[in-house]
Amino acid sequence: MEDMEEDSYGLNDDHNHNCYENSASGQVHCRRTGLSDVPQRLTFSPVLHRRDVTTQGNHISCSNSGLKFMDSDSSSVSSDTSETESPLSSSIAGKLTLNSASKFLMNVMTEEDYRTTYWPNLEKAIDHLLIQNPMDHISISYEQIYSYVYKCVCQQHSDLLYKDLMLKITTHLQQVSSDLDISPPENFIENFNIALTRYIDALQCIVPVFIYMNKFYIETKLNRDLREDLMKLFTDNVAGNHVNLLISLLIEAHSKPFQVRPSTMASVVKGLYTLKPDWAHLAPALFSGFIPQINPPTVESQLSDYAARDQKLQMELSLNGFPR
Repeated sequence: MEDMEEDSYGLNDDHNHNCYENSASGQVHCRRTGLSDVPQRLTFSPVLHRRDVTTQGNHISCSNSGLKFMDSDSSSVSSDTSETESPLSSSIAGKLTLNSASKFLMNVMTEEDYRTTYWPNLEKAIDHLLIQNPMDHISISYEQIYSYVYKCVCQQHSDLLYKDLMLKITTHLQQVSSDLDISPPENFIENFNIALTRYIDALQCIVPVFIYMNKFYIETKLNRDLREDLMKLFTDNVAGNHVNLLISLLIEAHSKPFQVRPSTMASVVKGLYTLKPDWAHLAPALFSGFIPQINPPTVESQLSDYAARDQKLQMELSLNGFPR
């Protein structure tokens, strides 16, 4: 009886008359075929980390349970699932590489693309920004302009973009200077103020949309700043050509109250000082009325001179009818 219990524990038979060992080691499996009633031994070896199941004839590979079965009549062992997958994986990787390369080639911007598509759109937007009237409303897609600039920089056209931008604005400023040349003296200060104000307003839009080029090309490779370069263009092409005439007119207007509106006087003088602080030395008395710390600092040894100057001013005011 005990022997029979041991036999029943060691070897079980299922309803298909296939026997298997129900022990912890699990190393004996038998199968009955239609040709013979003699059980045939099946062997297995563990396979890890696979979830694919494939069948071929009497050959079974079950990787989900961590087992790989082999037919005793067959002398070959099923290859690992990873080996059957490796050609497919290589093929997929190759296709991905080819697709990525083809997409990159399709997205490459040639110099001709830059000249015919990207720069014309940017040039049109810059024209609108430079010549627009503050009272006019012009719809411009800043997102699209920034996208064009971003693509040009990423496609290694930063040098072309920077040169075209500088040339475009230089040409515009030369036209502004020519218009000031024919401006009558009585309107010159006002016209210069309009030109300067409009240009500064345009830069507040142009510089931000070109910030990607400024950061990754101008600051990195040229060690400069886009706004400073554009302000220098106005200094060289407009203000520098008319600074002597402009300061003489400003001094005359400053001596005659309300000949020019005070806001216009302040805007022009402060604008000139912003463009080039050294111009303040051309007319210290004029600039000191609008810019602090233009005159040299007070010196203790000259206090008597300052007192005499104040007394002279008070006497002049008194003679001109201004009571104390």
